[in-house]
Amino acid sequence: MKELGRRGRALTALLFVIAGGIGIISSTQTWFTVVRVDGAADVPVAGADAMPVLAPLSLAVLALSAAIAIVGPVMRIVFAIIAMLIAGSLGTATLVIALEHPVSAVASTLSELVGLMGEEALAPMIASITGTPWPWIALVAWVVLFLGGIFALLTARHWKVGGRRFQTSSSTPHDGPIDAVESWDDLSHGTDPTR
Repeated sequence: MKELGRRGRALTALLFVIAGGIGIISSTQTWFTVVRVDGAADVPVAGADAMPVLAPLSLAVLALSAAIAIVGPVMRIVFAIIAMLIAGSLGTATLVIALEHPVSAVASTLSELVGLMGEEALAPMIASITGTPWPWIALVAWVVLFLGGIFALLTARHWKVGGRRFQTSSSTPHDGPIDAVESWDDLSHGTDPTR
C-alpha cells in the first residue's frame, strides 16, 4: 500500500483525467438515433442532449484531477468523495438511459426539429429509439472515476507533500521594517519575507 501511495497522486489524477476526458468526448458523440413515424430523416441525439449534466460534470472531473494533486490530505479526501458522488450520480443516470432509451433523453433534440414540447406530444412521433455504444463507454468512465476516488481515499495519506518551493521557510522572522528589494529577492527564492 505504501508503494502505491507514493504513486497515488499521479495515478489518481490519471484516472480522473481518463474519466473526465471520456465524459467530454462522449458528450459530443451520438448516443441515440430516433426513427420518426412520418418517415423523415433519422434524428441523431448527442450525449450532451441526452444528459445535459454530462459535459459540465465531466469538466468538473477534469478540474478535480488538477485540484486533488495540489491540495493537502484533508482536501484530498473531500475531493475523492466528491469524485465518487459525481461517478455515482452520472453512472446511475447513464445506466438508466442506456437500458431504457427514454423519450426524455431525445426530447430536446426532437423538439427543436418539430416545434413541439413535452414527452406526451413527442412520443407519438417516434417509431423507435436506437442506442449506440457511447452510453456504455461513458458508463465505463464513471466506473473508472469511482475506482479512482476509492484509490485516492486509500492512498491519500501516503502521498508526498508539495515540493520545497511550496513548503514554508524555517528562517527567522525579519526584525524592523521590510526592505522592498530584499522582499522581492526573498520571494523569488521561495522565502516568505514577512516571516
